Amino acid sequence: MKFTLDWLKDHLETTASSTEIVDTLTMIGLEVEELEDQAKALQDFTVGHVLAAEQHPNADKLKVCQVDTGTGDPVKVVCGAPNARAGIKVVFAKPGTYIPGLDITIQKGVIRGEESHGMMCSGRELMLSDDHDGIIELPDDAPIGMTYPEYAKMDGVVIDVAITPNRGDCTGVYGIARDLAATGLGNLKDAAIPQTAGTAGPTPAIELRFDDQANPACRMFAGRLIRNVKNGPSPEWLQQRLIAIGLRPINALVDITNYITYDRARPLHVYDADKLKGTLHARMGKTGEKFLALDNKEYEVDETMCVIADESGVIGLGGIIGGESTSSEEGTTNVLIECAWFDPNVIASAGRKTGIVSDARYRFERTVDPEFVRPGMDLATKMVLEICGGEPCDITIAGNVEGPETIIDFPLAEISRLTGLNVSAGEVKAILTRLGFWMSGTGDTVKVAVPSWRPDVTMKADLVEEVMRIVGVDQVPVDPLPRLSGVAPKMLTPIQNRRRIARRALAARGLDEAITWSFISADQAAKFGGGAPELKLANPIAADLTDMRPSLLPGLLAAAGRNANRGFPDAALFEVGQIFLSDQPEGQHTYVTGIRTGTAGLDGAGRHWRGNAAPVDVFDAKGDLAAVLDALGQDIDKVQVVAEPAAWSHPGRGGRLQLGPKLILGWFGEIHPALLADLDLDGPIAAFELDLDALPLPRQKGAKTRPPLNLSDLMPLSRDFAFVVDSKIEAASIIKAAQGADKKLITGVNIFDLYEGEHVGAGKKSVAIAVAIQPTGKTLTEEEIDKLSASIVAAVEKATGGALRT
Repeated sequence: MKFTLDWLKDHLETTASSTEIVDTLTMIGLEVEELEDQAKALQDFTVGHVLAAEQHPNADKLKVCQVDTGTGDPVKVVCGAPNARAGIKVVFAKPGTYIPGLDITIQKGVIRGEESHGMMCSGRELMLSDDHDGIIELPDDAPIGMTYPEYAKMDGVVIDVAITPNRGDCTGVYGIARDLAATGLGNLKDAAIPQTAGTAGPTPAIELRFDDQANPACRMFAGRLIRNVKNGPSPEWLQQRLIAIGLRPINALVDITNYITYDRARPLHVYDADKLKGTLHARMGKTGEKFLALDNKEYEVDETMCVIADESGVIGLGGIIGGESTSSEEGTTNVLIECAWFDPNVIASAGRKTGIVSDARYRFERTVDPEFVRPGMDLATKMVLEICGGEPCDITIAGNVEGPETIIDFPLAEISRLTGLNVSAGEVKAILTRLGFWMSGTGDTVKVAVPSWRPDVTMKADLVEEVMRIVGVDQVPVDPLPRLSGVAPKMLTPIQNRRRIARRALAARGLDEAITWSFISADQAAKFGGGAPELKLANPIAADLTDMRPSLLPGLLAAAGRNANRGFPDAALFEVGQIFLSDQPEGQHTYVTGIRTGTAGLDGAGRHWRGNAAPVDVFDAKGDLAAVLDALGQDIDKVQVVAEPAAWSHPGRGGRLQLGPKLILGWFGEIHPALLADLDLDGPIAAFELDLDALPLPRQKGAKTRPPLNLSDLMPLSRDFAFVVDSKIEAASIIKAAQGADKKLITGVNIFDLYEGEHVGAGKKSVAIAVAIQPTGKTLTEEEIDKLSASIVAAVEKATGGALRT
């Protein structure tokens, strides 16, 4: 929302400087995004006089002009504008001047063999308008040599304010002036608008045609016909106001509506009444209807959009943009002014569908004052009569709209409770009254009536906010938090702590965190165990995001595919988030899921002169999963590894981790080739899933402290064993049996060799283990070591049915 300081002072009587105004606006919640000094930007441009304009000897469309710049001898300027001719006054830029519309600094040059010592500028080159068909022509009385900003009275300051969605009243200069007056920065001028009586008969019929009469998209439609107007350029003061805020003057009728839109936050529209056919009416659109808008683009409407139409069809999109077929032109003599009130939700929906961004939409979707329809029409009538003349007809109104008439019981103590400010009842009343509220009562609780232009104020907390921002956010006391008397309790819940630890553990292993949609397509949901009817979205944001995800894998695999398509086939990604197994609270689980693609292993990816990285496999996924469990404090030795892969895993290349048959912690494995083909992905891809909600909570520790670490000072030793077992025997059973032979002396068992071949027989395999033995108290004798070795062999043979390899 842009406005000039002079424009603001039309409504606010103040002597405050621009700096004071900017600081106050920001303090009351109207954040100033930019402060522009127009004179500074155009200070180098001056008024020049074209003394002569001759045809360029080497170019048909160029002229060589002699320009008097008021500094001495005339300068030569080569110009290609069609209106360049002798006798006109122009805006001149000397060499070294920065041209904002072209983003260049002009220099002396030679154009087709003729020297050029400057430039005569168009409106676009000065960023004053979109006009670039010719150079600016100034009146004959423009003083030669005067700076253009001084001549055009563009020495004002332009303020650009960011308006929050709830402050539709501040999309007009008058609303901003009202807020500033409430702070005591000045006095709000009287803005009463006298009613204008019709003198030329009634306005033609106007109707509302909505099936839902209880909640129509257009609640009130007012129109007034003004006959015998004289349209043309608007007055210079009006053009300068619009140019200063970046609008292009069009003609007097259109400029008046644009001015009122910015001045009073009251959008209007003008029709050439002679182009209308039949009854003008507002209704919902029909699928397939189209119209040519004022931006010269054709738009198609549907049954969710409010349109303005006559008997010829759609002539505008209500509250957003008018149509070209009924637009006012220089020859317009009979004009119909529209002033209506549209439902903000309908306007916002239609604006998003069509992509049209207009000043009217910006205000209507923030809610326009419903009680300013008739005053807005009277203000427009007054300006049209003053600038264009004419004979006004009586206003025709269809429908009615009123403010919500909200009355709030307001305990004054709420101000201190919520903000810490101590504001007297008299000051509260003065602030609210200056903002347009009405307050009655003298006790601790008063009644406050909300004005029609503030529908966002609905409760006592809103009134506290109004008082606080006018007093000043900088006045809110800053109190330090009290110092705790003891050790602070834990702030994070167990699941929050697990999420944090899991993220750090996986990031330390070289995986990048991804955040994907919680919704996936129905096809993907079915592939990963979801797709239940109760998990489908009632109003999905896209056709391919219809189901709540039963797994984090679809999103990660899709991300890996996008990376591969952009030339990054080796990706290591993880996500911590919710999956949905049912529509009940217990059906929502927090999972940690990770994938590695291509050669993105723990030690790096890709090719290298010292050796290429190997493709990822099931053990990469298992290692990542084990690292997370270890970081979470889970004893890995107590976790069971079961050779039963998930449905998404390659057969025989995946497994499950569990604590007993019913408490499943997660899965790991390589993605099934058929699933990779369905998702158009190249393998291999190793993945894991861990259910953080399934991990048991740590047991509460008693008062006893952990005994001190007791390390043996004796030398450890190691013995190797190779066992021939059936190929279906799991290695974990061999390790478990060996460790159980003597839990005091045996400190570790590791597999270091696996062999399958003719030397061990069909259906057999040889598994070699290294057993770490740590003596305590005394050195073991050979006899004791042999006895321990025999116990290990016996334990493994009993558990697996195998035999010591000879």
